[in-house]
Amino acid sequence: MKTVVSSRNAAVAPRAKATRSRTLVSKTNGALARRVACRAEADPKQAMEEQMKRLQAQVSEGKIKAVNAAEVGNLIQNGWTLLDVRPPEEVQKGAVENAVEVPLFVIDDDTSPGGLLKQMSAFGMGGWWLGNKHMKLNTKFMGSVRKGIPTDASVIVGCQKGLRSLSACEQLAKSGYQKVAWVTGGFDSAEPGDLPVKEGQDIRFAGNGGLSDVVGWTDAHKKANKDQSVFDGPFGIVLKVAFAVIIIDGLTAVPTLSKLFGGE
Repeated sequence: MKTVVSSRNAAVAPRAKATRSRTLVSKTNGALARRVACRAEADPKQAMEEQMKRLQAQVSEGKIKAVNAAEVGNLIQNGWTLLDVRPPEEVQKGAVENAVEVPLFVIDDDTSPGGLLKQMSAFGMGGWWLGNKHMKLNTKFMGSVRKGIPTDASVIVGCQKGLRSLSACEQLAKSGYQKVAWVTGGFDSAEPGDLPVKEGQDIRFAGNGGLSDVVGWTDAHKKANKDQSVFDGPFGIVLKVAFAVIIIDGLTAVPTLSKLFGGE
């Protein structure tokens, strides 16, 4: 007896096969993406070290000029342009006059569950003390730089601590900028008067945040108050209040102890 296959079943069979193929490809691509992501997250330290070696090599070869904060003012007077790659939150605390401000990183405003988890992780990993927030790369960085600075200009790149600016120098060099300088140590290493800061602000404090800034326990506070004792400044106030509370608590405990041991 011959088996009869309906035209409907004959049409469904190829579609089912195609669906299975697409599902298999999707699973394969998903697994590959997860493996790539895992590798990228597994060794970020190695990637950072390789980038730093590459950048330091460019500095050694003279492709990127290393300058300190004290030299920036003279370079600006000689026609160099300062590119400030700090995020707006730091610039507001200490902006340099006539600098072109283009952030290399901006605060991650992703409100998805994954984004919120990253922000919570950044807060838990020291953000509460230092004020750090989860940042993301500014994808419009080079486009904005080209609009503000011509490629034939001499550019000094600076940030708060000197790491982001060094990374930005590499991008400028790849984009055709021939004369690029990097502020070693960042603006944290600047002394008052080294840079033309607006409104006379101390730019060393621009990177501070979190509880450490409130109590005055940061590197900038230590440098600024190097001639003062531990009891001076905001942190000193906290210590004085704490000692006062301890003393008052001790004095109030004396009558109680006297009664317990039979005193009047």
